[in-house]
Amino acid sequence: MNRRLFLTLSAAALAVAAPLPAAAQPISLNALSRYLNGIRTAEANFTQINPNETIATGRLFIHRPGRVRFEYDPPERNLVLAASGSVNVFDARSNQGPTVYPLRRTPLNLILAANVDLTRDRMVVRHYAEGPTTVVVAQDPAHPEYGSIRLVFSDSPIELRQWIITDDMGRETTVVLADMRTGVQIAPHLFNVEEAARQRGAGHQR
Repeated sequence: MNRRLFLTLSAAALAVAAPLPAAAQPISLNALSRYLNGIRTAEANFTQINPNETIATGRLFIHRPGRVRFEYDPPERNLVLAASGSVNVFDARSNQGPTVYPLRRTPLNLILAANVDLTRDRMVVRHYAEGPTTVVVAQDPAHPEYGSIRLVFSDSPIELRQWIITDDMGRETTVVLADMRTGVQIAPHLFNVEEAARQRGAGHQR
């Protein structure tokens, strides 16, 4: 074997033997639980990608535990309001009042709970780093049939950037957050279902 070929093969062998860069480590479930529990109020702009691939935008308000409000921009003008254990969906094209679902049957309930514990047995089914983000896929351990929520967090500082809800029929809805602010003052009436119904001239529909 000539010297040049020997040096070439030796260099190739060293390249193969050299250790690969360490894989990024996901943010721990304990740290993510502390972050979510530290959010009492928040507001953000959002972009929503629906199962039929239509896109809507709007403003999001969170008041943990148990309250969230999605205000959709024109031309949608829809409203989704979770409060008092129920999710109320106001369709701007209807004057029949909101359609109501139990909050506990939606994966979003997992991050609106009074105490979020992602280390709970069988709650998190996937937890991994994806580039500069950490992804957590969670479900209700007692009722996995309700669907799941995939949470995407950035690091330094930890911040919730988006979630993807997979419902009980396998349909995915993605919500991407922007300009999130936490610890903000939110008027209580924004989570008042009866007032929202009055403003829209509608009653309740179940």
